[in-house]
Amino acid sequence: MTKTIIVTGGSGQLGQSIRGLVGSDSGYLYLFPNREELNLNDCASIDAFFAGKEFDLIINCAAYTAVDQAEAEPELADQINHMAVNKLAKMVASRQARLIHISTDYVFAGENFKPYIESDKVAPQGEYGFSKLRGEQAIESLMPNNALIIRTSWVYSAFGNNFVKTMLKLASQRDELNVIYDQVGTPTYAADLAQAIIQIAQSDGFNNNTFKTELYHYSNEGVCSWYDFAISIFELSGVSCQVLPIETKDYPTPAKRPHYSVLNKAKIKQAYDIQIPYWKEALQRCLKVLEDNH
Repeated sequence: MTKTIIVTGGSGQLGQSIRGLVGSDSGYLYLFPNREELNLNDCASIDAFFAGKEFDLIINCAAYTAVDQAEAEPELADQINHMAVNKLAKMVASRQARLIHISTDYVFAGENFKPYIESDKVAPQGEYGFSKLRGEQAIESLMPNNALIIRTSWVYSAFGNNFVKTMLKLASQRDELNVIYDQVGTPTYAADLAQAIIQIAQSDGFNNNTFKTELYHYSNEGVCSWYDFAISIFELSGVSCQVLPIETKDYPTPAKRPHYSVLNKAKIKQAYDIQIPYWKEALQRCLKVLEDNH
């Protein structure tokens, strides 16, 4: 019997990456409602969309991700990242379906000296991180079973706005750029995260047994600063632009960001036998896609 999977946030980086990877004949029917059909800003829209709808899994890729803007719009960030998630979790639980929800490294304070594991203490530094943490907590309280929360970091892709595309655009306009070197984490190519999500969603363990709701971490492998990331973008794309390292204090932003947010991926690799590519190799693949699309 065909399983129905609803992907929220279908026009975002991760939603579009999932759409690009799923075929039509796999025994899984993927639905990607647009914002007119399903608007997470509006609880009535959520009710209307799901009224009478049967589904087996929701993959919630929708999020309010404007980290700095969230400081000025805490209610909107909370509505999308927390209240809407609360509603989705209730909907999934009432149908005995499953949920995969995407969260963020910004739930951490960023003061660790080794990669964060799932059970490490959370301490968001801004409204965005707080709203995402409240979304996680809503799922854990409403769905003790059959939900996965996957925290990720520094997502980029060939779609939408992201650091890679911004750097390439700025390099076409300027000879040199200042980039922060004292924030360290790992870039995540949305196509790799999408592949991991699909692998989990179609695995026997995920589909055939009741499982305890779990937190997982996923990013590409390796570690870098934003400065290292920018240099690699230009080296791999053959762009000539000088990158100057600056400190966070030299580039003030409304939201405080974690200085260190490397994620430990051992748990998800073991649980679902997932192979994770090195960040630079993933970046090379993304740049190839951007070049081919140019």
